[in-house]
Amino acid sequence: MMHIRRRRVVVSLCMALTAILASACGASQGFGSGDETGSTEVRLVQQPWEDLVVENQIVSQILDKLGYSAKIQELSVPLGAQALATGDADVYLGNWWPSQKSVFNKHLESGDVEVLGTLVTGTTYAPAVPKFVADEHGIRSLADLASNADLFGAKFLGIEPGTPGNQYIQDAIDQNAYDLGDWQLVQSSTPAMLAEVERHVGKEKPVVFLGWEPHWMNVDWDLVYLDDPKQVWPGAGEIRVAANKNFAAENPNVSRFLSQISIDRDTASEWIYQLSKKNTPAEQIARNWLSENSDVVSKWLRGVKTADGTPAEEVA
Repeated sequence: MMHIRRRRVVVSLCMALTAILASACGASQGFGSGDETGSTEVRLVQQPWEDLVVENQIVSQILDKLGYSAKIQELSVPLGAQALATGDADVYLGNWWPSQKSVFNKHLESGDVEVLGTLVTGTTYAPAVPKFVADEHGIRSLADLASNADLFGAKFLGIEPGTPGNQYIQDAIDQNAYDLGDWQLVQSSTPAMLAEVERHVGKEKPVVFLGWEPHWMNVDWDLVYLDDPKQVWPGAGEIRVAANKNFAAENPNVSRFLSQISIDRDTASEWIYQLSKKNTPAEQIARNWLSENSDVVSKWLRGVKTADGTPAEEVA
């Protein structure tokens, strides 16, 4: 009887071990040739910037077809950078560089955040005035503002608090760069700033504000981006894809896809125009663009697989 009981115990242990091994193998095989160690959820950081909103929708819809899912987290630039560094977020498609250097550099240097690729090149990000202001009053540089303070009420129009662009303006004021020490930064939101600029342009009233390209503002308004001879403004040259330091290693398949995304300024500007001026929902803009640009998407998906290991180009 004792031998029979021992044998039953041994058999039970063997069956339990077999079940555990089978479960482990099944879990490993669940991603096939996709991401062996990663999650199927990708957490994307977002600010209320039209191009970023559409880009996140495009990526979300592609990931959905590949068997993944995207969770969009609305965070300011500083909080988004911190979330990437701590692993509370995965990916950010809006890393304007070098304009966000003051926020991201410490995380990049520590290795907590890394760059997966460049999304857009040839960007512009700087204080701007309408061209009629530049032509009529000779204002083409930050150095021209102080002597014309009355034209602008000594005010810069900015966007969301915590945005690096706002901070650069405030730093210039605090340091009395270009004799701007008595100027005021008016912080609000991107839509509020654009509405105020539109009101000024409609009445041909002088205004100086934080401008950037790609954006529909460059299509609807003739703008002059102000020169910066003292180099107090870092400008912007590209928009990059940033991620938590562990994301690429744990999610090589999705990481490859995200590193291969690239668009031109005109495309980004068109998305922004459709969302802001045509009031087309971001989800619809993404669907329409994906259906009309399968050749571009195919380039993004070269060498990428679905979550279960099927070549991505067969399903996307």
